Amino acid sequence: MTATLLVTGASGQLGRSVINHLLDTLEIPAARIIATTRTPANLADLSARGVTVRAADFDDQASLAKAFAGADRALIISTNELAIQGKRREQQLAAVAAAKQAGIAHLLYTSMPNTEPGSPVLFAPDHHDTEQAIKASGIPYTIFRNGWYDENLFMAMPQILASGQWYTSAADGAISYGARSDLAAAIAAGLASDDTESTTYTLTGPKAYTPAEVAALVTEVTGKPIQVVQLSDEALTEGMKAAGLPEPIAKLLVSFDAATRAGDLGMVTDAVETLSGRKSVPLKQFLEANKAALAG
Repeated sequence: MTATLLVTGASGQLGRSVINHLLDTLEIPAARIIATTRTPANLADLSARGVTVRAADFDDQASLAKAFAGADRALIISTNELAIQGKRREQQLAAVAAAKQAGIAHLLYTSMPNTEPGSPVLFAPDHHDTEQAIKASGIPYTIFRNGWYDENLFMAMPQILASGQWYTSAADGAISYGARSDLAAAIAAGLASDDTESTTYTLTGPKAYTPAEVAALVTEVTGKPIQVVQLSDEALTEGMKAAGLPEPIAKLLVSFDAATRAGDLGMVTDAVETLSGRKSVPLKQFLEANKAALAG
């Protein structure tokens, strides 16, 4: 297969990991890879390896169509525009339209589990509407519904370890955490494949964990005890606001706990291992390898 493969958001952690897997794991020639970003200077190292680097601004559809030109298979990595409600949806629909305009033969997209209406996650509609736009475009597609990354634990765990308390409204809900590199390996394999069928995969880690189970693993790795304190969504939101978080961010974070409690983030699939052909890293092994990051 000699298709030209394009990755948006290539300056981000997932985008870079996907491209590294294309180059180093799958040994795709750099000349067949296009990396797009708002900040091309940040990808000078990829350019030096022979990857084509193009500027692409999701707020400028003309720049997207130009950036996508000549690509056969394109991966749209969901943007991180969360501050303005609806902004990410607008950006991603523009990217889908640009892909159609550029004649992309197969479109791939990173979504999230259970995007259907009714999801407690506040940004789920962005993903749902983007998935629907991709299906309506008529372009054959692969949708990757990415579960929660192991790395997400680094955002709150330093504070949790410092205080010894984990405030949550997730109850006994579980999350099937997966290492970002493992999911990126699966996505890279899907991008590099010659599959032309339209498919949706839910990408997860190998096991789902409740907050109490994650706390026990972190304690085992760090030696620091954690008390899990269950709150209502409302009490958790107020606590986050009192700690200095803006209300929209607090509500967004609490919506993750609500989705966890509802069972929306606990599905476990073998899609990562099937696509990548390699074993996923267990959560405990990941925590041991990243012990320093847990403490912040």
